[in-house]
Amino acid sequence: MEDATSLSQEKENQQLGEAARPWGEGTAASPPDPGPRPSGPREAARAPDAGPLPRSSCALSPGPRGRAAGQGVSSPPPTAARQDLGTPRQPDGATSGTPDAGTPLSDPPGPSTAGRESAPRSQSTGHRMSSNERSQQKELRSGSVQEEDWSSHQAPGQPEPRASEAAPSTLEIAVQNAKSYLLLASSKTGLNLYDHLSNVLTKILDEHPENAVDIIENISQNVKMAHFSKKLDTLQSENEMLPTYEIAERQKALFLQGHLEGADQELEDEIAENSLPNVMESAFYFEQAGVGLGTDETYRIFLALKQLTDTHPVQRCRFWGKILGLEMNYIIAEVEIREGEDEEEMEEEDAAETEERDNGECDADKDEEDELPKSFYKPPQAIPKEESRTGANKYVYFVCNEPGRPWVKLPPVTPAQIVTARKIKKFFTGRLDAPIISYPPFPGNESNYLRAQIARISAGTHVSPLGFYQFGEEEGEEEEEVESGRDTFEENPDFEGIQVLDLVESLSNWVHHVQHILPQGRCTWFNPIPKHEEEEEEDEEKEEKEEPDYIEQEVGPPLLTPISEDLEIQNIPAWTTRLSSSLIPQYATAVLRSNLWPGAYAFSTGKKFENFYIGWGCKYSVDNYTPPVPPPVSQEYSSGPEITEMDDPSVEEEQAFRAAQEATELAAQDSEESGEDEDDDN
Repeated sequence: MEDATSLSQEKENQQLGEAARPWGEGTAASPPDPGPRPSGPREAARAPDAGPLPRSSCALSPGPRGRAAGQGVSSPPPTAARQDLGTPRQPDGATSGTPDAGTPLSDPPGPSTAGRESAPRSQSTGHRMSSNERSQQKELRSGSVQEEDWSSHQAPGQPEPRASEAAPSTLEIAVQNAKSYLLLASSKTGLNLYDHLSNVLTKILDEHPENAVDIIENISQNVKMAHFSKKLDTLQSENEMLPTYEIAERQKALFLQGHLEGADQELEDEIAENSLPNVMESAFYFEQAGVGLGTDETYRIFLALKQLTDTHPVQRCRFWGKILGLEMNYIIAEVEIREGEDEEEMEEEDAAETEERDNGECDADKDEEDELPKSFYKPPQAIPKEESRTGANKYVYFVCNEPGRPWVKLPPVTPAQIVTARKIKKFFTGRLDAPIISYPPFPGNESNYLRAQIARISAGTHVSPLGFYQFGEEEGEEEEEVESGRDTFEENPDFEGIQVLDLVESLSNWVHHVQHILPQGRCTWFNPIPKHEEEEEEDEEKEEKEEPDYIEQEVGPPLLTPISEDLEIQNIPAWTTRLSSSLIPQYATAVLRSNLWPGAYAFSTGKKFENFYIGWGCKYSVDNYTPPVPPPVSQEYSSGPEITEMDDPSVEEEQAFRAAQEATELAAQDSEESGEDEDDDN
């Protein structure tokens, strides 16, 4: 009997030693929980019976999930370790205490149950525990006290950890599988559905759009497109400068060059010294008429004109206008160069023309050496261009596409360019070197065509109030000017102005102050067939036989002709006048608009006036534009016996021709011999 008792006692002591091991080791060695877990009220009922007890050392209690000893807070041992002792459980609410140093203890859960049952068994059998067994039981009691203390610190309603948390449940496995599926990356884009849905929901919660369910497809598409933004190329850096940024950088220099932040008086002094027009004042009056480019653009043009006057020898400068283009526009400045400054440029142009002539003569010499047939056709004499400061080349014009870009000087215009420009109608591209493809062919590129259109618009639309300009009185040149027409004028210092209402009511109070361009392409007539004295004598002898070549001289309206004499366009007047404001007419300005050149305007306040053009550079035409018909085909050369081809002779005809030639030769020889014999006899 004692042997059986001792065997059972050793078995219980072995179970107590296994229960006192650390949590990780005990969990691995314990079998699954066979019975139900004790309910929470039981532990809550035991807690008041335990009383205040000192906590045991952390080194003696098992740490949470294998945590090292000495971390201050110990987690309770797993429930499975308390239920692996294989002993029957006590009913709920039953408590028992084992005296230890006179301190009553509450019945600990789990492994302490085996200790409570082992005590009465050992007492009943009369077997006394050894000191080692008592120390193990004391450690077990300390662990149970720490477990109760940990459970008291838990939040109410929080479930106590179970041994099943070590192994995931079926629901957790399903969630993990679903998340793994959502995290699968696409083989095309490299994105996954989990991140995409997260980004979509985040975007919706951040922006709070209305009717999100209706536009969720668009939101999803926008989120996808955001991933495909252009990334930085590490192989080659891309330095792309937008045109807007480039223009802003160029225009920034305009604001820094003149220090225009000073007083208004200093600005007026600069304008007076540099002969720079007050563009802002003119823009103010044109704005009242509903015409202009806007304050910002006008001010930038004002600064660009100042830059032009500072970098070129300009005596007088004026903002001519703006011609629109398909790609870029042209800002045009009308400039009068100081005297003596443009002589070098004229010499360079003359040198270029002489080089072209020399090249033509060299080509003619080569043709003579080759002895090629010469053509007797003489082309008509080319009409020479007008000299600088006269006629259509009175002013020099500079253009640029945007304020801040460099100013480009346009070449002088030639009569051939003006004549051809009247026959074609082309839109500008904004590139000066663009070719002009048209019929008849235009002699030049877009810069030449632009210069020709500027000359035509200026001659037809630049007007001024009557009496503002007057002709100068010079004795030596009066007779010549009367015959050929005056081409110079000056401002009238005694001009007192004209009432605005009079300027609106009558077109006779406006006059042209730019010379009219003749059909020849010049403002002054040039005779292409000059007559010298010798030629005149020869012509007098041939007057009876041939009629002399004669070209009638072209004559146009003289300077300062009233615009009321301009031709109408199918019962439409060439000009339209109006007041800038009909509500306050005493402070309004007179506005003049051209119907022949749409985009040409002029204003006058009585004493001040200005002309301005903004348009496409095309003249108004009643009918749609149609290219001119090619010239008629030349007639064939008149046929005659001298140019008629002969038939090839036959063999008999050739033999008869040779026999006749031989007979004539023999007769000639006989006559020569007879003549020599007569001479010898004498």
